[in-house]
Amino acid sequence: MLQTTNPTDQTCVFCRNEFIESSFCRTSRFSAYYNIAPILPGHSLIIPNKHYESLFELSEDEQSEMMVFARKITSVLKTVFNCDGFDWTIQDGVSAGQTVPHLHLHIVPRKPLDLPESNEWYSKIQPSENGILDSENRARLNDDEYNEITAKLKLACESITSKRID
Repeated sequence: MLQTTNPTDQTCVFCRNEFIESSFCRTSRFSAYYNIAPILPGHSLIIPNKHYESLFELSEDEQSEMMVFARKITSVLKTVFNCDGFDWTIQDGVSAGQTVPHLHLHIVPRKPLDLPESNEWYSKIQPSENGILDSENRARLNDDEYNEITAKLKLACESITSKRID
C-alpha cells in the first residue's frame, strides 16, 4: 500500500489512504490522479503528497518540481487522450473557488470544439452542497471505469517516462 512520506491531514479527502492508493503516477512529493467526475476526458489532478492548502506554502523548489511533474503528466494525458491543448488551473483560497482545502492543480486536456465556448469548463467546477468539486451535476465514473482509466494512465506513465519522474 502506498503511504505518504510527509505529514497528512486525515480529515482531508486528498490525504486519505484510499485516495492516495488511486494515484496513476507518483513521485516523492507529488501524485497524479484521474478525476472521478471529469469535466472532459483526461481531466486529472496534480496534488502534493504533503498536506498543503495553498501554493504559497510550497518552497520554491517544490513549486518548480510541481510544474515539471505537471508538464510531464500533461504530456502523458495529451498522448493518451489524443488532444492538442490543455488547461491548467489552481483555485487557491475559498474566494477563488477552492472547495477542498488541499492544494491541487487541475489539468484538463482539450480538443477543438470540445465545448461550445473554450473557457466553459471553468463553470463546471462549481462545488456541490457538500463542498466537493465532484458535483452531482457532472457524471461520475463507476469503479470499473475509473480503475480502467487509471490503469491505462499508469501504464502510459511507465512507458512514456523512461526515467524516474522525481
